[in-house]
Amino acid sequence: MSLPTGDELLKVLATLANPHRLRVVAALTEERNYVSRLARELGISRALLQVHLRKLEAAGLVSGHLELSDDGKALKYYEVNGFAYDLTPAAIAAAVRTLSTSDEQKGT
Repeated sequence: MSLPTGDELLKVLATLANPHRLRVVAALTEERNYVSRLARELGISRALLQVHLRKLEAAGLVSGHLELSDDGKALKYYEVNGFAYDLTPAAIAAAVRTLSTSDEQKGT
């Protein structure tokens, strides 16, 4: 596994710096699930869960796939992607050397 860039590491850490998203990852580690059932299990609204799932998916931590149920409904199932980050001082120092400048992040 290659070392993440500074920008990639920031995105992952920022994404995981939320208790709801940590709970989503933990629940999906046990089994893949679809939005309605996962929302019920976590005790949050589907709309809020969708926000968190989009952020996790954008960071590459989970993946969603549409599937048809037996009764013909389209359900989006989510599962955790395998990931591992080595957060040592040396790994952070290496990532810092690849950080975009604030102008690059803004697209200017």
